[in-house]
Amino acid sequence: MSGPLVREGYSGTGPGSITPDGCAVELYRRLSVGTEPDVIAAAVPAGSSILELGCGVGRMTRPLLARGFEVTAVDESAQMLEHVRGARTVRSPIESLELGHETFDVVLLASFLVHAGEHRVRDGILRTCRRYVKDGGVVLLQREGADYRTDLPRERVDPAGYTVRIVSADPVGDGVDSVHAEYIFDDARWTQTFRSRELTKEQFEGHLEAAGLTVDRYLTDDGVWVRAVPG
Repeated sequence: MSGPLVREGYSGTGPGSITPDGCAVELYRRLSVGTEPDVIAAAVPAGSSILELGCGVGRMTRPLLARGFEVTAVDESAQMLEHVRGARTVRSPIESLELGHETFDVVLLASFLVHAGEHRVRDGILRTCRRYVKDGGVVLLQREGADYRTDLPRERVDPAGYTVRIVSADPVGDGVDSVHAEYIFDDARWTQTFRSRELTKEQFEGHLEAAGLTVDRYLTDDGVWVRAVPG
């Protein structure tokens, strides 16, 4: 398989390797996971098979494995997948993933990937979610919070001690923003610039329905984590 092409509007800076979508491998090795695995574990049956789309270095893969889930971890970056341990790994873009007739109890789409700037990419990602979830299974998605692009710049200090700063979200046309983020550690600093499409709740649910998915319930009070089902 040939390597992924550098994407227009996506870039990153900082120590170590940077993937074509601007993600720094060393940065993602350092980021903490927070409560996300707990949200996932509470929303699906114990021991479920999980297809994790866009797994990166395995930040969530590891705690999901520790909770007894069987994880197939997918990412298009070989450099990211080198750091995933204990799970089956597949290198592929999400929208063109080919796993034959396999299906999973849970398909996981985190990291705000549903906000992909290109319609064809987002729709392809959602079709992949529908294709590989079992009948009776669930798709868990992470979407932006209501204040994600307002009151910028803003920052938060992670309990692990580093600072995440969303510097700007500048319109670049067709409802897409160029988002610029900074990650500041005591000994290093990374930046990432990427394209992201803002979605209202109605737009989000409409895109899911077009892919054959229906929102079952919102798992968190802020509406960031969502459980969807086929149909």
